[in-house]
Amino acid sequence: MLFILKKIIGNLLLPLPFLLLLMAIALALLWFSRWQKSAKVLLSLSWLSLLLLSIQPVADRLLMPLENHYSTYQEKTPVDYIVVLGGGYTYNADWAPSSNLFSNSLPRVTEGVRLYREHPGAKMIFTGAEAISNPVSNAKVAAMVAESLGVPEQDIIALPQAKDTIEEAQAVAQLAGQKKILLVTSANHLPRAMKIFQSAGLDPIPAPANQLATQGPLNPWEKIFPSANYLSHSERAWYETLGSLWLNLKD
Repeated sequence: MLFILKKIIGNLLLPLPFLLLLMAIALALLWFSRWQKSAKVLLSLSWLSLLLLSIQPVADRLLMPLENHYSTYQEKTPVDYIVVLGGGYTYNADWAPSSNLFSNSLPRVTEGVRLYREHPGAKMIFTGAEAISNPVSNAKVAAMVAESLGVPEQDIIALPQAKDTIEEAQAVAQLAGQKKILLVTSANHLPRAMKIFQSAGLDPIPAPANQLATQGPLNPWEKIFPSANYLSHSERAWYETLGSLWLNLKD
């Protein structure tokens, strides 16, 4: 119950639902109260915030500091385990395996498979519990995708009980102990994940995947027009900021 409550509150505080809630309050004040000036200010600020968070220069500037903590892992020093953390997923047996992983999850798995091929003898660990009403765990779906990409079943370990990063770190610690591990997750999630894994007594090597924020060349309209894609970049930055604040409060 606490886990579900944490997820509900966390999602309500993300930019889109939070700003839409503020707009709804502003509209209610406009229609049903005398607080016309306050309502107009609140509505204007909410709309402007949503606009700014949806354009590339703002969104990627918010996300880039998180993603620049660690560089892509290129070394070939032997490791024992390649740990790929779970993310968004679904499951439909009629789909191509990779279609069951959401956009924040598939790049993690493909980067994990790349590193597996660079490190002969390593085992892949996939984490992630079952979502509500989903009979297949996140870890199992990710493992299926890895198998479809050529990783042998005997080199795959699924840890399907962990519901969040803290539980993932605890499960990996029980399995891997002090062995050498690569930690693969989204670049924006990796700084927080590293702290959690280190708190669990592990000393992982960071291996970022799914970098999103860019300074590369873009078409002019990609920079000036609001986009749901760039709003999602702002959302990732804010989500990780909330996660870090929660982690500090727990500590």
